[in-house]
Amino acid sequence: MARGDEDYAYESSGNIFADIGRADAAEAHARSQLMLHITRILRERSLTQVQAAEVLGTTQPVVSDLMRGKLSKFSIERLFSFLEALGYDVEIVVHRRKPMKRISVRRVTTARPGG
Repeated sequence: MARGDEDYAYESSGNIFADIGRADAAEAHARSQLMLHITRILRERSLTQVQAAEVLGTTQPVVSDLMRGKLSKFSIERLFSFLEALGYDVEIVVHRRKPMKRISVRRVTTARPGG
C-alpha cells in the first residue's frame, strides 16, 4: 500500500446497484431479489436443472443462467411467470416514498408458509 493510502468503507443504501450508480438500480435490485427467491425454491425442492426447466416451462440453459445470476437475461415479467409456475402468487404493493429517501425502493419478499 502506498504511503497516504487508507482503507475506506462506504455505508450501503441496501441496494448495491444504486451504490454503484446504475441508472436502473431499483429494477436491477428487484430482479436480483426475484432471482434469489426462485433459485432458493429450486434448491429447496432439490430439482436438477432439467427438472427445473420442465417446471418453469423453459430450457436447461435458461435455468443455468438463472442459477448463475445472469441478471440481464431476465425481465421482471419472466421472473414473475417462473414464480407462478412454482406455485407462488406475486403481489405488487405501491406506497408513498418516505421524505428522506432519495431513491425509490423495490422490495421483494417471500411469504412465510401458511401465510
